[in-house]
Amino acid sequence: MTIAAIIVAAGRGRRAAGPLPKQYQQLAGIPVLARSIEVFARHPQIGKIIVVVNSDDLALFAQRIKPHCGDAVHCVSGGETRADSVFAGIAAAEGAQKVLIHDAARPLVTQDLISKVVKALETHSGAAPALAVSDALWQGADDRVVACVPRDGLYRAQTPQGFQRETIMAAHAAHIGGASDDVEVALAAGLDVAIIEGEETNLKITYASDFQRAERILGHSMDIRCGNGFDVHAFCEGNSVTLCGVTLPFSHGLLGHSDADVGMHALTDAIFGALAEGDIGQHFPPSEARWKNAASDLFLGHAVARVQARGYRFGNADVTLICEAPKIGPHAGEMRAALAGIMEVDMDRISVKATTTEKLGFTGRGEGIAAMATVTLVKS
Repeated sequence: MTIAAIIVAAGRGRRAAGPLPKQYQQLAGIPVLARSIEVFARHPQIGKIIVVVNSDDLALFAQRIKPHCGDAVHCVSGGETRADSVFAGIAAAEGAQKVLIHDAARPLVTQDLISKVVKALETHSGAAPALAVSDALWQGADDRVVACVPRDGLYRAQTPQGFQRETIMAAHAAHIGGASDDVEVALAAGLDVAIIEGEETNLKITYASDFQRAERILGHSMDIRCGNGFDVHAFCEGNSVTLCGVTLPFSHGLLGHSDADVGMHALTDAIFGALAEGDIGQHFPPSEARWKNAASDLFLGHAVARVQARGYRFGNADVTLICEAPKIGPHAGEMRAALAGIMEVDMDRISVKATTTEKLGFTGRGEGIAAMATVTLVKS
């Protein structure tokens, strides 16, 4: 079953003020749209992400959003109305059986809410999150209350709103006139739409003050973890060493059950430490013959998969290699690139550097190499 997320980002957002449309403005250092994309990109049930943008914003998207999401999304141009933009997104989701239609201006949507909408689509043709109205409602005119409105059975609509793709596509094609959201289109076509309990934090950024509200929520809800790792391998007979995924010609090798990549081992341990999931020896016991001479990218790849499965992303990683030789500096860029590729992050989140111990200790005597690493993991 293929599920596509359609993130609608073609609006102008003028009520939010600012020099740019609100979806391209920064929210705690990351553009609003990039935050919305990132949540869906991490969800294991989402197979495709389509972002619908204003045709005038294609360059802006490439400049501000593309660096955060890379090739994880397919970008299409929107239409004159929201309904036109949604239809363009649905049409681009060819091959998907179900679609989740989400407003880019709701960057605090959670993995849990997405899962609930997906689950509801197993038994309904449509599903959408909403919150029951709890406040008293008034009807006003000229800054005065003119009537009280019963709140029984009223809900505040949210997104993502999920549908069977072919069904909602036909509903949009047949719909005449504007619609406040896709549920209105679905109801006009006679579709069954289930109400999923929404989340108070899933706010829609509409006004400038909403940025401050969203940042306060991020500050309270963000889960940040830190882990550190340390590893040592002695020199042995050989003609090369592998450090942070890069093989360097050298007068010795490194002694170990696997390929003895001391930098990658320290980094892997740091990740397991941040997750509170033990250490590399527990996951890959050296007593087991199958790990003999194994490439350490297998270990790091497993740790990265655990990060993703737990719903975290990498904030950054910092590796320090401690040795008198070989020289690390000329190869640090290649090492950063190798680690970034395995960890599926941009290179600017990876640091590899080296130091000596001023001829002191076993590294100073040229008996081996040590490494320490620190990582931060973020869930929001």
